[in-house]
Amino acid sequence: MTVKRKKKHPAPCSYRKRTYRNRVAHGDLIAFEVRIRETDLQILAGKELRDRAGDAVIQYRSQLESYIACHPEFLKSLTPLPLDPMAPPIVKRMLAAGLAAEVGPMAAVAGAIAEYVGLDLLAAGAGEVVVENGGDIYFCRNQESVVGIFAGTSPLSNRVGLKIPAGCMPLGICTSSGTVGHSLSLGEADSVTVLAKDTALADAVATLAGNAVQPGQSLELALGKAAAVSGVLGVVIIRGEELGAWGEVELVPLGG
Repeated sequence: MTVKRKKKHPAPCSYRKRTYRNRVAHGDLIAFEVRIRETDLQILAGKELRDRAGDAVIQYRSQLESYIACHPEFLKSLTPLPLDPMAPPIVKRMLAAGLAAEVGPMAAVAGAIAEYVGLDLLAAGAGEVVVENGGDIYFCRNQESVVGIFAGTSPLSNRVGLKIPAGCMPLGICTSSGTVGHSLSLGEADSVTVLAKDTALADAVATLAGNAVQPGQSLELALGKAAAVSGVLGVVIIRGEELGAWGEVELVPLGG
């Protein structure tokens, strides 16, 4: 991971198309994107805070890069690493999430960055904020909202949403897939969506549950693995025409 320090944050010439973003209703919030190296955020906020968000991305990427330079196993490990009291806060959060979900700490990176950037924007007066980082979302709104589930080629993709009451926010909503995107998943789920107050934890547990969705096995096993992790509020798994859910989730139908 490398970071270029610049005050302005121009978008690179090529990024993976995230067509699901075209379906996002902005409401009365201001929408903007921040793209720095591998980090590609869509942000909704009460104010236009693109530069503040870009500075936050650089700050947290720099902390991660510096830590990885001294601890290269942090980047590559697929199994949990011990807590490090001397690590930066975002690294500590990722290590804790990896331990809780029994996965490597980098399984929590997208959710961790989304939440830390979101908290910075709230501190800057954003009022409300939604930070989406490759399907992993830090969600903090003052009104009930619906979050759609993108599940690749599944016939249920973009047909099912999660109703999120205002009182449940802030909330982390993270999705892993064995069939969509470039993140590592060892299972065959089209989508595994996890809800938790800790967005890094939601991200790591989505990886845990996604890895458990194996050919010929019921979705109950993967749901059970996620449900067993303290701090997880709800889980939704889609595999083809199958859907399984557990916990504090309210599913609503969406238009095709």
